[in-house]
Amino acid sequence: QPTLTKPDYAKRMLDDPRINFAISQKCGAAKGIEHLGIQAGDEAELAEVYRRLKAANGPVMEEGATTCCYARSEKSWIADPDGVVWEAFLTSGDSTVYGESPDLAGLASDNAAASACCAPQITAPAKPSCC
Repeated sequence: QPTLTKPDYAKRMLDDPRINFAISQKCGAAKGIEHLGIQAGDEAELAEVYRRLKAANGPVMEEGATTCCYARSEKSWIADPDGVVWEAFLTSGDSTVYGESPDLAGLASDNAAASACCAPQITAPAKPSCC
């Protein structure tokens, strides 16, 4: 059963493996995966995830404290080599409002909907030419 249900949003949380799966109809986004995320369990784990994001040498957008998906969180965003956007976050509490999307120009995902909530409205990074 969902752990949080709103008219435009449903979230399920599993304990093992620890997965947060959310479905939103807030912005009328296109069908498909909008973004993926890593939810930290505490501040130390979030600091380790942030360290790894920075070590990946890709563009990282540190959003900081924000309200999104009916939750208050600390977040950063990055795109993987395929252009799929990932968020790393620690939730600190609930919110009565859905929240706003950040402007993450430069961290793109071809799979992210142009009108996506909580995910960037951006273009895919150029893929390096390779042998």
